[in-house]
Amino acid sequence: MMGPLVIPALALGLIGWVLISDVVRRTNDRVLGGALGAIAETVQVERGEVTLDLPPAAFGMLENAERDNVYYRIAVGDQLLTGYADLPAPDVRALSSEQPRFRFASYRGQRIRIAEIRRDLPRISAPVVVQVAETLDNRRSLERGLMTALLIGEFVLVGIVLLLIRPALGWSLRPLAELRTVIEARDTRAAPDLSPLQAGPLPAELQPLARSFDALLARLDDATSGMRRFTADASHQMRTPLSVLKVQVALARRGSDPALRAEALHEIEEATDRLERLLTQLLALARADEAGQQPPLERIDLREVSRAVISRRIRQAIEADVELRLDCEEDGPVCIDGHRTLLFEMLSNLVDNAIRYNRRGGTATITLEAGADFVRLGVGDTGPGIPAALRDHALERFARLQGERGPVGSGLGLAIVKAVAERLGARLDLEDAAPGLRVTVTFAAPLQLP
Repeated sequence: MMGPLVIPALALGLIGWVLISDVVRRTNDRVLGGALGAIAETVQVERGEVTLDLPPAAFGMLENAERDNVYYRIAVGDQLLTGYADLPAPDVRALSSEQPRFRFASYRGQRIRIAEIRRDLPRISAPVVVQVAETLDNRRSLERGLMTALLIGEFVLVGIVLLLIRPALGWSLRPLAELRTVIEARDTRAAPDLSPLQAGPLPAELQPLARSFDALLARLDDATSGMRRFTADASHQMRTPLSVLKVQVALARRGSDPALRAEALHEIEEATDRLERLLTQLLALARADEAGQQPPLERIDLREVSRAVISRRIRQAIEADVELRLDCEEDGPVCIDGHRTLLFEMLSNLVDNAIRYNRRGGTATITLEAGADFVRLGVGDTGPGIPAALRDHALERFARLQGERGPVGSGLGLAIVKAVAERLGARLDLEDAAPGLRVTVTFAAPLQLP
């Protein structure tokens, strides 16, 4: 804190020195000008000659404790009337007959202050110049006294501030210390306490900090709660296929009947496929939720992505007796700026749901629509659909509306779609396809279509 204290003190001293010098000069010039006026008033013309009567009071005005030397000079033109002939003479043309002029000069090895005025007398052709001068000892002494008083005052003030600054800072930072104590009290090895801080009343300056910290704790609480919930759900979902694998492996080892061994191997294959699908979807969801810097966007053709997804899911559709269709009125490519991997995972999960939750002999349709400032991707099916009251719940992770009675799944498909849509800045809508469900992803940002 010394810098902020010393710098204003130096600035105050500089300003004070300028002001003191100006006040001392003005005050002494006023006295010097009074003495000059008193002498100039005595200059008269008698019988065609210039006369004057030097009043003792004029010089008495200039007496001071420093005993400054006083000099004067009265001249008519270039002719000295009285006084010190070698006193520096002025330029008569630059003098005024109404206002005295003040200037500094050197005389007899000393600096002096001169007050001078011009008198124009009747019947006298040459102007009369009256000069009164004094040395500067008194002025300097007065300046030193005032500056000393100013510096002493500054040193006393800085000293008092230095004595009081530590207790003042301690008092003003006490709410921060209490806030630190509250935070340190939560530093335990038990589960972290992410509830809002209870630090008591805080000054207005610290309230935004406390609110921001509470908001951060709330976000951390949401993140850790979601992570714990996700881990619990994932472990629960993985426990079933792992249990099936363990049981069927044991049966395959013990059984001697070829039919039983074949059935056990079939169950092992299904459990392995289910576990593989679950792990694949967990990785896709992790990629969709990935935080940090976004990779650069690239121009993606949704028609090409749709064909790639159909190629992957065509076998699944044939086994489920579901017809896969691609409906696009555009002749050329339908492009957006995005990430191909995320878009492929999103569309793949939509098509997987449209096949898995469809009826035999049904249809799963991918539609692409391009407008002036949007591109819309939709996937519809002819299955039972989702009631409007349950659609928000269907977007949650591990949400399975039909439970164990429905098709085999992990409940992550629509959660992946939602996460990808949010990351790409798209809008996700679930609509009634009458019959079935239609999921629409609209890329609302203006796009420059090729």
